[in-house]
Amino acid sequence: MVTRLILVGLLSLCSPSSSQECNRALVENMDFPGSDIISLYSPDVKHCQLLCTQHPSCSFFTFVCDWTTDAWHFYCYLKSTPSGQPNTQTPMQGATSGFSLKACNLDQKPCLSEVYQNVDFPGADYRFLFTADSEECQRVCTQDPACQFFTFAQENFSDKKIRYKCHLKFSWNVARTPIIVRKAGATSGFSHKVHQTEYFDKECQRKLFPSTDIPGNDFLSLPAVSPEHCQILCSAHPRCTYFTHNRNSFSCYLKNNPDEMVTSATEAGTSGLPHRSCQLDGNWATVAHEGIDFKGSDIRDEAADNAEACQRKCTEDPHCQFYTYVTSWHRCFLKRVITMPAPPKVTKVTNASSGFSLKNCF
Repeated sequence: MVTRLILVGLLSLCSPSSSQECNRALVENMDFPGSDIISLYSPDVKHCQLLCTQHPSCSFFTFVCDWTTDAWHFYCYLKSTPSGQPNTQTPMQGATSGFSLKACNLDQKPCLSEVYQNVDFPGADYRFLFTADSEECQRVCTQDPACQFFTFAQENFSDKKIRYKCHLKFSWNVARTPIIVRKAGATSGFSHKVHQTEYFDKECQRKLFPSTDIPGNDFLSLPAVSPEHCQILCSAHPRCTYFTHNRNSFSCYLKNNPDEMVTSATEAGTSGLPHRSCQLDGNWATVAHEGIDFKGSDIRDEAADNAEACQRKCTEDPHCQFYTYVTSWHRCFLKRVITMPAPPKVTKVTNASSGFSLKNCF
């Protein structure tokens, strides 16, 4: 069976193709060396392929589960070339290579139902509880809006104190613009479909405090183009109790202090509160920000007559989350970042079970 799968994969690679074709082939015991963009952790080749699909510039990848010449495990190497094809192929035991599925019209919120035995997703914890088994731990993760993945310590785990402990973990599932700068002649904005929460029917009432700072208690700073965008980020993170947005630096300061909130006056800041159990309106995503460039994260660029046409292109493209339109070039740059669950690390640990929320499986 392995020989047959390798042969099918090699035949696919040798046949005429382009980066725009849907190529689902997986080539076992094969490395696509070089052309790396970034390396991430991934529990299996399916997850690695989805990471490549969501990364803005990834064309193909190599996943290493058990590298026979080293102690490296669960490495997902995302790669790109101008042609969209690997320059070389090298046989390697324990490696599996394949291609982005951007052209395959996949669901952008994939169902990840696998539970991995003797695997730990260390880090990213925000909540702990004890459950009877890994199935209940996964159900709790699925029901918690902030939980993206989990690790469960089984009944025979080496540390007796944490047996049956369920670790709920977080990763970003909303679009985060990596770099925001002022640029004359540029207009930037978001897809109208960029943030649609499916868990709540009740619409939130926004709570913002203009010309207000909440000093201290910062645990994370992220770029955000507006206070409303910053509020989306705060609402998505389970540790965020309130935030302050600085309009001069486009900085969104996420803060954690559940005991008190002390405010002070400021000219450049707007502060606010997150919303946890209601649906934020999407009006923030319809605003076009003139004189603003969302740098990087390009999927591709196309000709467009104006910023309105560019926003329509982004909204119509299932992969696009945000855009920048450059007036002098009449070019529309469609952009995205990875928003699927992505553990910060994956390791082998005896008698641990790890997996993902099933929110996208219903």
